[in-house]
Amino acid sequence: MTAQKDIMDVVKHILHPKTQTDSISEHANKKLLFSIVPAVGYTLQTGFAGLVSANLAFYNGEEENQKISSISTSFTYSQYRQIILPFTASIWTKGNRFHFITDTRYLNYPSDIYGLGSDIISNDSNANTGYTIDFRGIKLHQSFEYAVAKNIYAGIGFFYDHFWNIKLKDSAGSIINKQIGDQLGTKETASGLALRMVYDSRLNQINAIQGVYANVQFRPNFTFLGSDKNWSSLLADVRKYIRFPASSANTLALWGMAWMTPGHNKAPYLLKPATGWDEQYNTGRGYIQGRFRGNNLFYFENEYRFRITNNGLLGAVAFTNFQAYSGDLSSSYKSIKMGYGAGLRIKLNKNSGSNLCIDYAFGQKGSRGFFVNLGEIF
Repeated sequence: MTAQKDIMDVVKHILHPKTQTDSISEHANKKLLFSIVPAVGYTLQTGFAGLVSANLAFYNGEEENQKISSISTSFTYSQYRQIILPFTASIWTKGNRFHFITDTRYLNYPSDIYGLGSDIISNDSNANTGYTIDFRGIKLHQSFEYAVAKNIYAGIGFFYDHFWNIKLKDSAGSIINKQIGDQLGTKETASGLALRMVYDSRLNQINAIQGVYANVQFRPNFTFLGSDKNWSSLLADVRKYIRFPASSANTLALWGMAWMTPGHNKAPYLLKPATGWDEQYNTGRGYIQGRFRGNNLFYFENEYRFRITNNGLLGAVAFTNFQAYSGDLSSSYKSIKMGYGAGLRIKLNKNSGSNLCIDYAFGQKGSRGFFVNLGEIF
């Protein structure tokens, strides 16, 4: 079997060429698996951006089926003066009995928005023109899950999202200013519970190569908890990972999602289902974040992941995705929107499976661009 390598092995070999690098240890689960990576990237949403990311992975038990825990954070500053500061944690206790999930993010975030009425977005060749808004945002999501059977978990959480200092940056006429003001105001707040039922047979959530993940989540938001309105969302998220061919290290990954907000226009505009506004901000490669938005989203993506080098240092992917919206703000978005592309994977940590993902994706009507991520897209 070829010894597995990651980017730190390459650095060590350059600095100490006579030193033998280690392959994956059978006892890797007894130690902390740490990686820190500076990177420069470009995406449609951020332009050129510099980021520093740190990831800590570990096991809280030595059982063969023990799931990997991880803590991640990063700091991104972009060409458009955006600041993105996430902190996420997925902690599994011994024997996978309890699962604690933290997702905290701060955004200082000039962003493009589309679809505030059919008179703004049309079906012509200029339909990619949007309006830029600026805002600050904070996301505080904390969940707890308990194993009720093998790989089946019931959970509850508290979700808080707050956006403030919302303002239009573009020069626009009074009618458009009024439309945007009516939709957004100067702040939006959603605060409520999260009720979850999860099936998860993956052993590694950082880079799954086998198993199934299925999550049904109901989020009711209440004014007595600080929400602007009483409203709710329902999410069904299913992912499957298949070794293909079975004897290879290659993976076919499938992702289907339905994200719905019952009750016409009750959800805050910035929390409605939209391109790239899922929990990890990863849907819809090929389009700028927020390009499509509606009351309900139906999404499907498939990705084939394969090795370029036998030592696992370099890999690649090819993918397609499809998104469709119902009950949209604009009748322009009733058709299915497709994205597709390919990407490179650079192994950051051979023990945890963490990758640097660099993708180039295409959408419709000339939409295209680079998409950079740390850890697999799904």
